[in-house]
Amino acid sequence: MNADELKRAAAAKALESVESGMALGLGTGSTVRHLVDLLGEALREGRLTDIVGVPTSVQTERQALEVGIPLVELGSRRELDLTIDGADEVAPGLDLIKGLGAALLREKMVAQASRRLIIISDDSKLVSKLGTKAPLPVEVVDWSVDALQTFIESTGAHVRLRVDPEGHVIRSDNGNVFLDARYPKGIEDASALEKRLLYRAGIVDTGLFLGMPEAAVIAAPGGIFILTPDSRIPATA
Repeated sequence: MNADELKRAAAAKALESVESGMALGLGTGSTVRHLVDLLGEALREGRLTDIVGVPTSVQTERQALEVGIPLVELGSRRELDLTIDGADEVAPGLDLIKGLGAALLREKMVAQASRRLIIISDDSKLVSKLGTKAPLPVEVVDWSVDALQTFIESTGAHVRLRVDPEGHVIRSDNGNVFLDARYPKGIEDASALEKRLLYRAGIVDTGLFLGMPEAAVIAAPGGIFILTPDSRIPATA
């Protein structure tokens, strides 16, 4: 299977965890797009009923409405039953880096409001240590960005303001901007780094999602496998 087919296979496997009557957090990204399509199909065919979704981005909201998934606001439920989302890196313990799709704040808010979080990905996102493949997205307010960049660089990172191919600054759905921090040797202590970054005024949130998922559904050329926090990351990661 090609990369897109692998993502769809992971989404289909994760959909098996969805039951009728659930309130679902719907993530953002290329793998989740397949999940939203498959969920809409299951609702239309009556295989699932009474589902409501909370999208983590305007992009996901639009797609969900197109395929017929009823949506509600995050605050309308005490908690969500399950959130299914993608990831940019998956490390041992199911620590994650997320946010390269420019939706990290809403993704984290929805994940924290959920009883369960399942990640769907292909095996290219597996790493032995966070920060070895992907930069760490840091969502910041759009004021004195240079000062925040200097602060993040003091943690040992090479930092760049995220722009699109035309040079326009990329913003989240909340209007914030992103500083992508690349750590040359990976992130040595993700928990300590997260605390240091979040303590700094002007930093809205980071793409570190630590110890949050119960499982990650991974699609590889040899088939689908499931990781738990106690699983070992394959040696090829």
